[in-house]
Amino acid sequence: MNKTILIIDDDEVLRRALGRGLRAQEFNVLTAQSAEMATQILQRMRVDAIVLDRMMEGMDGLTFLRGIRDAGDSTPVIMLTAMTGPENAIDGLAGGADDYLAKPFQLRELVLRLNNIIRTRGVPSPQTPHGLMFIDNEFFVKSDTDAPRALMLSGEEKKLLLRLISPVGNIVHAAPMVAKRLRGKLNSVLSNIDIMTIRGRGYKLVNLNAAPKQNA
Repeated sequence: MNKTILIIDDDEVLRRALGRGLRAQEFNVLTAQSAEMATQILQRMRVDAIVLDRMMEGMDGLTFLRGIRDAGDSTPVIMLTAMTGPENAIDGLAGGADDYLAKPFQLRELVLRLNNIIRTRGVPSPQTPHGLMFIDNEFFVKSDTDAPRALMLSGEEKKLLLRLISPVGNIVHAAPMVAKRLRGKLNSVLSNIDIMTIRGRGYKLVNLNAAPKQNA
């Protein structure tokens, strides 16, 4: 069965072009020129994915996205934006987007990303502990008061941290110096996690159930 995509964008030219392009790729397509219209559509029917413009007249895309996520709607969302910079991607993904695509883009790339988020819908991904985000192959430290900032890790440290959170509590073999450096970097910015040595077996990440340091 063909998948149904909801395009939400106040740019009529782009909305029509995307609709034609996605229909040519055998998607069923619904369109909405505003977040308010999209809300009405979603109240009546289920869609397989949403292509959402961030900047729109009336309710903006990010506010709309946060609203449906707060309401428990887990429909995969690709957010489109003309805004550049990693902080915008962080905002979109933190708001609940599954993927983020900067304008201008090629239809083929959008189709590939749509197929990917639809295919992986419901498949659990590694969950980062509170205070950490993993975006575009980089770890970021977030807090309730400050903007996310990059956690500067070496390639080996990043690989180790990825293994440690897949899932948290997983015991991983690693070079002692790499584990020591990673522990020091995490301890300097987060108080809710630590790396524990499991004698003769390796290392594991421990959630200490505390809030991240705000002014590290």
